Amino acid sequence: MYYSRKRQMMDLPEEMTTIWSCTNKDCNGWMRNNFVFLIQPICGQCNSFMEKGEKMLPILVNTSPIQTKH
Repeated sequence: MYYSRKRQMMDLPEEMTTIWSCTNKDCNGWMRNNFVFLIQPICGQCNSFMEKGEKMLPILVNTSPIQTKH
């Protein structure tokens, strides 16, 4: 009898989430809006500007006490 050590992945609840996507066509960088600390963020991978959008993502809560955007 075979027993797999891999756990079954649970389906995580998802919701439409506001994100920032990199505008550089060669970069696939993005970040959740509630993890951004600037009003107009810059891509951490290529330093290009980012634009707002939406993406279906698992629900996450940012519990950081510093969530103000400068």
